[in-house]
Amino acid sequence: MSAIDAVVFDVGRVLVQWDMRLLFAKLIDDPERLDWFCGTVVTEEWHAQHDAGRDLAEMLAERKAQFPGHDELIDAYATRFLETIPGNVPGSHEIVRELAQRQVPLFAITNFASSFWREFRATEPLFDLFGDIVVSGDEKLAKPDPRIFDLAARRFGREPGSMLFIDDNAANIASARALGWQVHHFHDAEALRADLASRQLLA
Repeated sequence: MSAIDAVVFDVGRVLVQWDMRLLFAKLIDDPERLDWFCGTVVTEEWHAQHDAGRDLAEMLAERKAQFPGHDELIDAYATRFLETIPGNVPGSHEIVRELAQRQVPLFAITNFASSFWREFRATEPLFDLFGDIVVSGDEKLAKPDPRIFDLAARRFGREPGSMLFIDDNAANIASARALGWQVHHFHDAEALRADLASRQLLA
């Protein structure tokens, strides 16, 4: 393996837990209706449009027209998004802090809507340790689009092959690998720690 000059993290499901169902379970008592709503109305696929930069007001209006009678629930997606982030992925924040202590440059590429990112970022000091964070909603480019990885490499000022990219999504990993990035397909912090130690980035 080539030497690593920097480590680049995904955010959702690598550093923080994320589950939209958690929010709507507070608002919908009936399990079958909850399944239908999360599988049909406010879905991860629909949410991905906002991550990629689509206007939130436009998305909400369209969804309300498609699913009349669910306005309050659809609005909750916009106003209570932080409730879909219940906490940290166990062990990941400790790894970030240890890398920072060892003066390993840290960056991130995240699929995250601009307004939601600003709201969340204000609550999480861990990201003070990162040199730069590429946010899909700001760039109107989302993983696994190769263009967001090219943009990130330029922003970070490093060659792809000198960086380790960590993500839980197989498509994102495949896209980065095809562009020459070194990669770690994230499953849990224990396996990530072992990989980083094998690369001599952690003790």
